[in-house]
Amino acid sequence: MSVAAVPTMLRRPPRLLGIVAGTDHKSLGLRMFVTAFGFFLGAGLLALIMRLELAAPGMQFTSKQGYDELFTIHGSTMFYLFATPAALALGVYLVPLQIGASSLAGARWALGGWWLTILGGIVMWSGFFTARGAADVGWYAFDPLSDSPHTPGVGMDFWIFGVILSALGAILVAACLLATVVRKRAPGMTMLRIPVFTWSMVVTVLMVLTAFPALVVAMGLLYAQRSLGGVLKVPGGPLTYQHLFWFYGHPVVYVVFFPFLGAVAEAIAIFSGRRFFGYPALVVSLLAFAAGSMSVWGHHMFTTGAISNRYFALTSTGLLIPAGVEYFDCLATMWRGVIRLRTPMLFALGFLAMFVIGGVTGIWVASPPLDYHETDSYFVVAHFHYTLFGGSVMGMFCAIYLWFPKVTGALLREGLGRVHFWLTVLGLNLTFFPMFFLGQDGMPRRVADYPSSMGWEGLNTLSTVGSDVVALSVLVFLVNVAVSLTVRRPAGPDPWGGHTLEWATDSPPPPRNFRALPPVRSYAPLLDLAEETPA
Repeated sequence: MSVAAVPTMLRRPPRLLGIVAGTDHKSLGLRMFVTAFGFFLGAGLLALIMRLELAAPGMQFTSKQGYDELFTIHGSTMFYLFATPAALALGVYLVPLQIGASSLAGARWALGGWWLTILGGIVMWSGFFTARGAADVGWYAFDPLSDSPHTPGVGMDFWIFGVILSALGAILVAACLLATVVRKRAPGMTMLRIPVFTWSMVVTVLMVLTAFPALVVAMGLLYAQRSLGGVLKVPGGPLTYQHLFWFYGHPVVYVVFFPFLGAVAEAIAIFSGRRFFGYPALVVSLLAFAAGSMSVWGHHMFTTGAISNRYFALTSTGLLIPAGVEYFDCLATMWRGVIRLRTPMLFALGFLAMFVIGGVTGIWVASPPLDYHETDSYFVVAHFHYTLFGGSVMGMFCAIYLWFPKVTGALLREGLGRVHFWLTVLGLNLTFFPMFFLGQDGMPRRVADYPSSMGWEGLNTLSTVGSDVVALSVLVFLVNVAVSLTVRRPAGPDPWGGHTLEWATDSPPPPRNFRALPPVRSYAPLLDLAEETPA
């Protein structure tokens, strides 16, 4: 009997096998994103418990060690298991479509990267079920806090292996994405014709491949210190660990920012009805920002007295130049455009507004004298949550609303999307803006309790209410997804009037992505086609 004669149902791999081992980049990217979003929900639950504990003085729900475990796993999950995998997942799904490729280069390696991330998450969270509990030293695990005498038990070891596995997974996925862009572009798709989002992924994977190996080395040294002793006890050992960690730790802020900036840029161009402004300048600024990000790690170490504060203050402040170019390009794209305030555009505008607050306060902590005052206070907590939540999470929701029709073939509900947006903006600001004042008033971060005499209760209660509003906003989003997938409103191939190649194929795309490709003459080939077609 020929293969063609075998019934199709017998040749099709079992559905479970497809979920576990399928290498189609669209299925893999979706699985990666759903996994990352699941970790986001888990980390959010830990954050709600922390905010309930801090709403009033005294210990209400946790012990001090339990609180330390909560903020350690919360921060670790957000960086290692949610933000980085979610950013890379967008690339896995969209980059081959945007460059006109039929598949992802090295798809089996990328599949392995996804499984390493899952295993890393399972191992890290398993610490909660050990006798001494999970790791409780923060997402950075500085020595000597993280050595065996100060943090006994296997929960800390589980954390180290979880970080190593997730970092290796990110490196594998990043290598596959870079190879895809280099080797699989469609005819006519030169490097200066790839879309804005794909460029944001190129600089992202370059940072991953450069910075993440330092994290693996740091974790290896930390485990050797815990197992053998003496490894980090040589003169300068703890500082060497900090250098290695922050060589990863500051570029990762941009790893989880640039893909969502790229999504926001695509949304702004589409919903302004204009070609993205200043494309060459944006490409140069992205590359300059990625290169500069490798020279700023020391601003996390101003108070150690062991680095050149002037140098790192200069490099940290210098990042304002490429950042300003990127902001200007986004604003100039909207200038004189016909703006449609659909939900993706609302989240794009929210991204720009909220990240400005994080960026401006970043200038504050890039100044050593000001950083001395704010270090380890709630001012820093507010700053990086405005960058990470106001930037990455707002940008993530922009990307979801923009490309959900392409992934599923169905539109999300616009009304629920607007409710989701406004609840997110309200909750974000209620949660994190009071922390600026708490930090200025001297409240230290990473504390489970505070004296009632300090007068911090009102702002902490307001912040806790804000976290509940954020949780409600995420619930509205999940309801929107459930309703939209149950009672479907077909989207068609291009519901928004997109500019890039993913909108030139079906929704969802077929197995090999395209039946035919339009000519590629710029970074917005569908807009070129529309301008050439007589009205």
